[in-house]
Order: sequence, then C-alpha cells, then structure tokens
Amino acid sequence: MRDSVKALFEELFVRHPRLACCKADIADLFEACAACYRGGNTLFICGNGGSAADSEHIVGELMKSFRKIRALPAGIAEGLAAYGEEGVRVANGLEGGLPAVALTSHLSLSTAFANDSEPALTFAQQLLQLGKAGDALICISTSGSSRNCVYAAMVGKVKGLTVLSLTGEKEGRLSELSSVTVRVPETETFKVQELHLPVYHALCAMLEEEFFPDGAVR
Repeated sequence: MRDSVKALFEELFVRHPRLACCKADIADLFEACAACYRGGNTLFICGNGGSAADSEHIVGELMKSFRKIRALPAGIAEGLAAYGEEGVRVANGLEGGLPAVALTSHLSLSTAFANDSEPALTFAQQLLQLGKAGDALICISTSGSSRNCVYAAMVGKVKGLTVLSLTGEKEGRLSELSSVTVRVPETETFKVQELHLPVYHALCAMLEEEFFPDGAVR
C-alpha cells in the first residue's frame, strides 16, 4: 500500500474509531479490488434496499472523478482529437474511471426475470452473463445472508470471480462464500448501513489514489 493510500486508510479509523475492529478486513478488501483492476477487470456490486442505493453510490464514485481529477487513458484524447474541435471538447469533458457495474441497475432485465422466473436469482442471472474470471463481486447485506446476494456469490465463485462482502456484525452465509468479509460492529439495519458508508467511501478514495496518483485533489 503506497504511503498516500495508507494515509487515506488510516484517516478512516481516526474519523470512525469504531471501525478499528475491521481494519485488517478493510485492507484486504482494498487489495482484492485493486488486484481486480490491475488485471483490467470489472467490479460488480449488489444489495437490497438501502444497500442497493449503496451499490449505485459506489459505482458513482468509481466510474468518474471522486476526490481527484482523473486523466483519460493513454491514447483516448489523441484519438478524439481526430474529430477536430468537437472531439477536443469531448475529450476535455471526459474523466478517467474504474469499471464498475451495479447489478441493481438493469430495471427491464431484473423485472422481466423476476416476473418470469425466480426473483431471488436475478443478481445471479446477471452475473452469469456479465461476470468473468478475474472480476470481483461485492455483496452488500446488513444481515450477511440476503438470498439474492448469496446466490450471486455462488455463481461468482463458480465463474472465477473474487467474492467480497460488506455485512453487519453477525456472521452469515456470505462470510462462508467470500474471500473477504467486512463485518461492521452493528446489527440493526440502519446502523449497519451508517457504518458501511465510511468504509466504501474510504475504499473508493484509496482505489482512486492507487490508480490516479498524479491527479490533483478537486
């Protein structure tokens, strides 16, 4: 972990000391996500209710600039410049990102599958088509045992994804299926969600610092 990334990591526990019990697991979560991205792969996220909103939130922080200005990948700006002033405007408006997909987002697919088949298999069905070996899946479940997340984790493991989870304090099915589980020290749903937010904000900031170290803080 580079020094600038470590500084963001340590800041999390200064601001939220209750999360110190999860320190090793949060470090492992970062390393697993970083390994996914170093391999040129994609991070998938799923969850229900407030955790579905958290899944979308994480994607929003990863797919565009979060704290830092992110340069475009090599060659993109130059390629767009071939379209003249219009292409330059497009390049100047775009930002670097890290590929992430919220399995909660595909409304037509998820409602059709839920109507025609088994609703609890919706995330698993999506991952079956989209996931590939080397990708990673983060399952967010306050109980640690949400069925649709568990089924997605099963499919993820079969397809060679790294399965990760964010849960509450209780050990659930996702702990058995995940390479890394961050179990925050709460059991009541809204309190678990309140602690998930600083964890994934720190994760996104650390990943941004890891892959866009030269970007200026906005």
